Amino acid sequence: MKYYPLFLDITDRRCVVIGGGDVAERKVARLLDFGARVALVGKTLTPGLETMKENGRINHIAADYDKSFIDDAFLVIGATDRDDINAKISRDAQDKGILVNIVDDPDKCDFVLPSLLTQGDLLIAVSTGGKSPALAKKLREEMEQLFGTEYQTLLDVLAQLREKLVVKGHSSHENRRMFEAVVHSDILTHIRDKNWDNVKKIIYDITGEKIKVGD
Repeated sequence: MKYYPLFLDITDRRCVVIGGGDVAERKVARLLDFGARVALVGKTLTPGLETMKENGRINHIAADYDKSFIDDAFLVIGATDRDDINAKISRDAQDKGILVNIVDDPDKCDFVLPSLLTQGDLLIAVSTGGKSPALAKKLREEMEQLFGTEYQTLLDVLAQLREKLVVKGHSSHENRRMFEAVVHSDILTHIRDKNWDNVKKIIYDITGEKIKVGD
């Protein structure tokens, strides 16, 4: 099976996680990081999930799984330790047309969750199609050595620059030429060294625009 890669906007979407253990906690935490409204189904929770509940970050349904709990869900994650329950979650979600992920069981999934590297708005996802989460994690850890916080700063600079260039009415070809010139310059080296004057000079020399960085 091959999975179609895409990034979903789950801001304020109702996402349901079934389970209360460490795996469920990790899944809930990631959903919250990306702005979801999370409902958690399970009788026993980890201390971390209990804290999320007490702080009002999740809606806790203290009960055994029932298919009514996933009504109106945007996506569902099954993270219980029972194969029969996980299989039922998968069937129920698919019957309702809801995207479903069953942890460590790709055959019961509509989607699999990648290992993520984040630097601000830069998000790099690594997936092995559910065949080896351990390898995906190893690759993500290796990439952490390659893509440091300087990429977050560069992305912020490019976003700032985009706002300035869009209003100038340049052709898409000219904008693309300038952005490519910036990203292929030695700007990352100067960002790593916190040499902000050189960063500003590179941007100005290529685009004629002044930016704020390192102030």
